[in-house]
Amino acid sequence: MPNLSISLNKSTTRKVSIHFIDHKSAWPTMTTLTIALRIRSLSCCCTHNQWSILNMMSTKSSNVRLDRYDQGQVELLNEKCILVDENDQVVGSESKKACHLMANINKGLLHRAFSVLIFNSNNEFLLTQRSDKKITFPGYYTNTCCSHPLYTPLEMEQADAIGVKRAAQRRLHLELGINPLEIPLSEMKFMTRFLYKAPSNDVWGEHEIDYAVIIHRDVTINPDPDEVKSYRFVGRSELLPFLDAESEKGSPTTPWFRIMLEKFFFNWWDNLDNLDQFVEPDKLYKL
Repeated sequence: MPNLSISLNKSTTRKVSIHFIDHKSAWPTMTTLTIALRIRSLSCCCTHNQWSILNMMSTKSSNVRLDRYDQGQVELLNEKCILVDENDQVVGSESKKACHLMANINKGLLHRAFSVLIFNSNNEFLLTQRSDKKITFPGYYTNTCCSHPLYTPLEMEQADAIGVKRAAQRRLHLELGINPLEIPLSEMKFMTRFLYKAPSNDVWGEHEIDYAVIIHRDVTINPDPDEVKSYRFVGRSELLPFLDAESEKGSPTTPWFRIMLEKFFFNWWDNLDNLDQFVEPDKLYKL
């Protein structure tokens, strides 16, 4: 079954562009088909009205000035994130902007996210530093890639967190230039989920159910400087001293990565060849 990306809107007949990765040729060779599909509204969309109050609430915060931010990052604020309740049940969608405004977070708006951890064949960890252009936590050190699955059928598929894995593949290519053929979905291991809330400043923050995903493979990296300021592979004994030193210089660590470091990370790192014992697909840590 080929990997594909698809975007569907809530309507009747739509033109949909589907991109199939050609596994017989080198990336980025792709075949693009345009087809007309008749779709029904997703059942989860029916609950979107539950969030009408939150939608009005986010509109109240729409006067947040965005002209001082990078235009590319501002455009990404229009992406539709997946709204969930505290049990990770889908309840609707909202813009990335609305999901990250503290005015909404403080009233309970919660969305789905993921954090990818890549280790190479030498068991070194791929640490990244967020671009200074990022709207939330600019210049912070963090795990390999952190982002959000979008409110689309392919990235909402629940079984084995396959939707989240598709989103991770998409973002790893966008942020780090990693060829999707180097990171097939079958090589992504969904470990667990955790719920957390953290402000970036008075205006922006995070309130997420974060899916932790591990990839243990060698990859070729070509980062986008608008997304990634720096990256490095680090050994187990190097990581914490490096993060402490960088924090003292004014480049702290993201709150979600700190949670993983304190709760899960080193047990996973010490058992990369035997991770199944730590896999908790039905567990949701509320931290």
